[in-house]
Amino acid sequence: MSIPPALRFSGIVCVDGGHLFGPVEVEAQAGRWTCLLGPSGVGKSTILRLIAGLGAEFEFDGEITASDGHPLPPRVMMMAQDDLVMPWLDVIGNVTLGARLRGERPDHARAREVLRRVGLKDFERRRPETLSGGQRQRVALARTLMEDRPVVLLDEPFSALDARTRARMQDMTFDVLEGRTVLLVTHDVAEAARLGHKILLMTQAGMTAVSPPEADPPRPLDAPETLSTQGALLRQLMEAA
Repeated sequence: MSIPPALRFSGIVCVDGGHLFGPVEVEAQAGRWTCLLGPSGVGKSTILRLIAGLGAEFEFDGEITASDGHPLPPRVMMMAQDDLVMPWLDVIGNVTLGARLRGERPDHARAREVLRRVGLKDFERRRPETLSGGQRQRVALARTLMEDRPVVLLDEPFSALDARTRARMQDMTFDVLEGRTVLLVTHDVAEAARLGHKILLMTQAGMTAVSPPEADPPRPLDAPETLSTQGALLRQLMEAA
């Protein structure tokens, strides 16, 4: 993996000639987790899509840049809220899908190592319909890691999981994405409070930076400073409604 850059998104977004949101500015720190928190419909996922080069349906007036000056999209991998696991492929086929789509020879040895890292060592020949929701999310995470990109965009990847599985997946994802520049979109104040090195609150009024707890993430769920930040974020969301 190459050295991750910081990234910056700044501008106004329109759709069908109508103003959607902005101006807003998002700066994600190099090699750290930036959490973009906000209610549904304010444009968080649109920002991720534009950074990933997937927002052709939007009109964007602004700039998306990497701190090192090199093009950003080729170095970005996005993990969506839906696991997008292909039902006709087994686990290892899903994990190596990117290489196959590019016409490359899949690296099955590396795929097995990635599956081991996400706790699916003996699952490579399992079919998606035999997996739980948490296991499917791990397949999606393994597929993300196989791309080995320095910048990772996460669009509410844990929102469909139960509380216990969500906490475990947060911890695992934080561990396996160590050293990458991560921009996580979430509407969960607890998730932002425990995972963000930097927390940005996006509402209809614009973008606000919120101080994270002093402890390094991932923070204990019940730590006083985590709960305090969680409460502060929720108050700001309610006041902005």
